[in-house]
Amino acid sequence: LVIAYHDRSDGGLLTTLLEMAFAGRCGLDIALSSRLGDPLSVLFSEEAGAVIQVRHTDVDEALAILREYDLLADAHVIGTVTEAQNITVTVDETCHLSMSRAELQQYWSDTSYQMQAKRDNPACAKQEYEQISDDSDPGLSAHLTFDVEQAMAITQRLAKSSKPKVAILREQGVNGQLEMAAAFDAAGFTAVDIHMSDILSGKMGLDGMVGLVACGGFSYGDVLGAGRGWASTILNHPPTRAVFSDFFARTDTFTLGVCNGCQMLSQLTELIPGSEHWPSFQANISTQFEARLSMVTITESPSILLAGMAGSVMPIAVAHGEGQAVFSSDNALQQAEVAMRYVDNKGKVTERYPANPNGSCQGITALTTTDGRVTIMMPHPERVTRTVQYSWAPDEWGETGPWAQIFHNARHWVEKQMAH
Repeated sequence: LVIAYHDRSDGGLLTTLLEMAFAGRCGLDIALSSRLGDPLSVLFSEEAGAVIQVRHTDVDEALAILREYDLLADAHVIGTVTEAQNITVTVDETCHLSMSRAELQQYWSDTSYQMQAKRDNPACAKQEYEQISDDSDPGLSAHLTFDVEQAMAITQRLAKSSKPKVAILREQGVNGQLEMAAAFDAAGFTAVDIHMSDILSGKMGLDGMVGLVACGGFSYGDVLGAGRGWASTILNHPPTRAVFSDFFARTDTFTLGVCNGCQMLSQLTELIPGSEHWPSFQANISTQFEARLSMVTITESPSILLAGMAGSVMPIAVAHGEGQAVFSSDNALQQAEVAMRYVDNKGKVTERYPANPNGSCQGITALTTTDGRVTIMMPHPERVTRTVQYSWAPDEWGETGPWAQIFHNARHWVEKQMAH
């Protein structure tokens, strides 16, 4: 019933309404009555209260519920949302405010913008501030070229016969292993928790594993550079180096690196066949840790994890401080197998902040090897495999989010390898 809710607190009713309009990127036509009190008190009083938004067709039902709880005397229908991005406030048909959403939002954001420009990269601060005035920005959206429900049905059938093992690899400071294990379990795998100390000590290896997943977090606190300490542990310990080298050489295995795992794997190119053109991942151009839902498009690539998903555009969770893809040369950039790029809310590949949260050239945020068996990405698909994990999602999505497709693709690919 309730589409949106905001408590009336700092700034009173007018600020509450404006903040809702800013979030929804819409206009408001507010009509108040002097019977509520003088306009100044009504618009700026910070007494306890709330504004709720319901559909026009649901107003009577909402009022009936308020009547049931003896709240109708304190409830008032005060206006409507408009597509025209203008904010109008009238009291007894006398107009007290008529301004554009963009102008008001830039006033509201100005102090934060000035602080951000001094603290962070001023160019990024300016780009984000300027984006406020774009009335044509449609916000988050999704366009899918695949059917995750169909993939789930295939996986459920396969899981009845076997559940191959996938190594959920973590290191000191890694924190994304539980979501990752849950995503692979749901896709018909047996997720095996493996800490780097298990491999370094010889207690465990990667034999018997069909998949290897390096999870996100902050290995070694990133004090040596994002993923560098983790990668160095592998490269500089001969027995461990051999374990990983042997695994990457097996053509019946796949590997996924996410966020810190992506940063770590990008430094193992000497061990991973077909990865020689991968970039390094350096500090975000904003100079800040970026955590948000970002729009991406999946590109044509050999990645077995993204098979059948090319052309899709959808939001995904990002959370990193060092995600800017930096290539060693123009040739490396041209030869790299790019699997995913950041796009703006209109679906165009972008380098502008904040749609591109780290400044990566050509919006690059995921790559794969020439044979597609190893895929690395800075965003977190494991954090948005269920629709309820999104702050926004299309009404037509079911319980399972589209990023679950990656994990089902892995299970289907493994089944084909086992059949051979």
